[in-house]
Amino acid sequence: MKGFSRSTLALAVSLAVTAGANASEFADMDPVTLRLAHVVNEQDGFHIAAEKFEELVEERTEGKVDIELYPNASLGDERTLLEGMQIGTVDMGVITNGPVANFLEEMAVFELPFLFPSPEAAYEVLDGPIGQELLDRLAEVNLKGLAYAERGFRNLTNSERPVETPADIDGLRIRVMENPVYVDTFRELGANAVPMAWTEALTAMQQGTIDGQENPVNVIQSFKLYETQDHMTLSRHTYAPALFVMGMPVWNTLPEAAQAVIEQAAQEAAEHERQVNAEMEAEQLADLREAGMQIVEEPDIAAFQEAVAPVYEKYGEQFGDTLPRIQEALE
Repeated sequence: MKGFSRSTLALAVSLAVTAGANASEFADMDPVTLRLAHVVNEQDGFHIAAEKFEELVEERTEGKVDIELYPNASLGDERTLLEGMQIGTVDMGVITNGPVANFLEEMAVFELPFLFPSPEAAYEVLDGPIGQELLDRLAEVNLKGLAYAERGFRNLTNSERPVETPADIDGLRIRVMENPVYVDTFRELGANAVPMAWTEALTAMQQGTIDGQENPVNVIQSFKLYETQDHMTLSRHTYAPALFVMGMPVWNTLPEAAQAVIEQAAQEAAEHERQVNAEMEAEQLADLREAGMQIVEEPDIAAFQEAVAPVYEKYGEQFGDTLPRIQEALE
């Protein structure tokens, strides 16, 4: 596996920030409050990452940068948050990669099904040069990419039947993120893919207007999807990053020392969330089983991979050399 880990660089930056950005540097800074928003609840990994970020930034800026957290889509859905960041009405957020790709198309490369064989493989790419380049390119759409947290490996749930092969998905109405790669992936698997915001999906599952959805174990457990979804398949079909992202209008108002602290804190908070997610997954699966959800642990992954081959044919070229570079880094 090739690629340089950002965490190594991050440690060096952290030491420099700690040594250089001392209390005297922040003594002359005007206090600022940054509103960090996300769309999930306080038990979710996004909030765990946000709380760690808040702690680190406030401590390292001697309280001159105050972080206020707004969970539960209280400031809008993810697209609304990103649009707010672009114009300066929202400061920053932890946002799922799928909606970010609507603003910078190349970010959707990470959404390709069965791209990453493990979380560690994903971290190597995201924290390395390829991931950093794409974070930097968000400036093209007036956003500042800070670091990759995670939504994690996504799994399928539904209210109708066990899913072990693509044939079992045929005809199911499955909510997917508002992202063309997800839509096409599930259409190739035979589903009626329904793109919609997460806040709308929760209501749609309760009302039975959709049969299922796909998300990581932590989301399925924290949102108690077992109340509407009887079946879960550990398909791990996509590793979904999430991003600490800020609007450039706000970023550009911050002094350099504060910017350095924010970037480093975002990376550390992202790595903290990854670790917590890994530790919590076994417990969350046990909770779901206890709640009555039937879990298919070993679906026919080879059959799923074969079924989604047309997705690579359709999207491979649009990512330029990014996809082959990722595949080379994973060899």
